[in-house]
Amino acid sequence: MPPNSEQATEDDLMARFAALGIAAKTHRHALVFTVDEARALRGDLKGGHCKCLFLKDKKSALWLIVVEEDRAVDLKALSIAIGAARFSFGKPELLLETLGVAPGAVTPYAAINDLSGAVQIVLDQSLMDFAVLNFHPLHNAATTAIAPGDLVTFLRDTGHEPIIHTFPN
Repeated sequence: MPPNSEQATEDDLMARFAALGIAAKTHRHALVFTVDEARALRGDLKGGHCKCLFLKDKKSALWLIVVEEDRAVDLKALSIAIGAARFSFGKPELLLETLGVAPGAVTPYAAINDLSGAVQIVLDQSLMDFAVLNFHPLHNAATTAIAPGDLVTFLRDTGHEPIIHTFPN
């Protein structure tokens, strides 16, 4: 694990997975910045594909919302359902400062960089039904797949107890 002043790299992430006994498979691809770009490049990559929303609520609490890529998220309804104040999108500088990633590379794996536990992570319940979930490994030129249970294990190991929320269809 890198010192607090440094951000973890993909190699650090893979070492953490190995230490936890988590099997991960990484697929390299061109840089992608949106769900649509990722969809166009992934080919037949199996598993759940997600979008991650970095949010700040009115009381300055930070949130990472992880949902299926096509799911519409009603931020007002979500804030009420999980007991948060009104949401707005977190600024790129705050994202980099807290999770150590840039827009386009937002991922629950970035919990490895949130040493203070400032970010609450919310996972879409429907993601737990996939054999594997696909996320960027701290940068957006690759996709790393792990099992949903392993994602929860990893998040807990980083000090983040995820909220698993059932989103309306």
